[in-house]
Amino acid sequence: METIWIIAGVAVIVGASLLAAPRRASVDGFYGGAGEDGTPPGLWTLVLSQVTTWIFARSLMNAAILGYYYGFPGTLAYAAYYLSFLTGGFIVGRLRDGGATSVQDWLSVRFGRVGTGAYNLVIALRLLSEVFANLLVVGLIIGAVQPEAGNIAILAVAALGLAYSAWGGLSAALRTDVVQMVLFLVAFGLALVALVTSPGFSLTAIVTSGGASGAYNGWVLLAVAALQVFSYPVHDPVMMDRGFLADRATTRASFRHAFWISALCILAFGAFGIQAAVMGVAYENQLIGSWAGMFPTWVFAALMLSLLVSALSTLDSALSSAARLVVMELSLAPRTLAGGRIVMVVFMAAGAALTLWGNASLFDAVAVSGTASMFLTPVLVVGLILGRPVALWSYLVAFGAAMLGAAAYFARATDWVARVLPAGHKYEQLLAICIVVLVVGFVAVALGSRARDRVAAEV
Repeated sequence: METIWIIAGVAVIVGASLLAAPRRASVDGFYGGAGEDGTPPGLWTLVLSQVTTWIFARSLMNAAILGYYYGFPGTLAYAAYYLSFLTGGFIVGRLRDGGATSVQDWLSVRFGRVGTGAYNLVIALRLLSEVFANLLVVGLIIGAVQPEAGNIAILAVAALGLAYSAWGGLSAALRTDVVQMVLFLVAFGLALVALVTSPGFSLTAIVTSGGASGAYNGWVLLAVAALQVFSYPVHDPVMMDRGFLADRATTRASFRHAFWISALCILAFGAFGIQAAVMGVAYENQLIGSWAGMFPTWVFAALMLSLLVSALSTLDSALSSAARLVVMELSLAPRTLAGGRIVMVVFMAAGAALTLWGNASLFDAVAVSGTASMFLTPVLVVGLILGRPVALWSYLVAFGAAMLGAAAYFARATDWVARVLPAGHKYEQLLAICIVVLVVGFVAVALGSRARDRVAAEV
């Protein structure tokens, strides 16, 4: 019965997305998000698109899993990443004040092709991880209710998501995001009402829960989020692309509304993981198996459908940003519909291959990409906010430190990395890595800025 409900729901989601996609595709709409009449997206189109692409399936699962293990502090730590809408909106505003049309535009003026190349590498990895992680959640969901069908479901969702994404690009993503967000709110709203009205639910128990493993590491992750949240939105091209589509007032308002809506959704979804720990339910199959035993069939199906909606909504946005990156920023494919569609096929194929091969740790992708993005923090604070020059070598040192930090966290189990990292839980190690990355980055940028000031004074 669960399988029938979920398959029927997926059919409705895909059908509604195909109906919402634009009937005609144009190059400007494909890369710039303009409607069929050439107008930019309105406020609530931007808001709902931002929200549904940022509360993607991986994020929902992360919030619930962290809530299960570390209670309310774990979910709160993940919700703290949604402050990225406020920091990202602030950064977009400063970039636009200076006349920049993208992050790459600002970096190119100051650091040339080397600077944009380093940044583009990080965001390409980010986009690939988004495709991979959301397809992984699809496989986990279908595999939980129909074990032999997990890989088939991954390939089917990849093909269906690619079909409507490749038709209209960014304009299709914006329009389908609105429909998918409405479907998500309906499915998730039903499941949330069922949770809150269930006999064993207590809001006090949720807020005071320390999870199955204790709250300490949840607070550690909250500190990590606080260190990463300034740079985190800048390495997410889905958010940054939407910061340059509409006028400044509309853009500012869209970022503010997206923050509170998405943060509430993350906290609410995290409550499902916390509740499982409060009830003493065993952790099974990334919580999917746990929920199957906790809730009636229709509630479980509604939860799974909300995850599938969020997975599809992120896939189309990730693919449209990948096309824009490769075509508009890297100039590796022609600025045509065919060029963008080829890029989408490549990214979807690579993401699906990683999923079928892959790693089932959902938070690792966030931790690694968030650490890699931290080279931007000292560069933006000194160069964009303070308006001081930043030397190219300083930029590259900050970049190198962040990439080494990300690699160290990813390879923390290897002997040579384990000897360097402090003893402790992996999240304590992540916090230590983040602190080192920021210290190295700020020292390098400060020294480079001071050296350039001396040279300017001597001239």
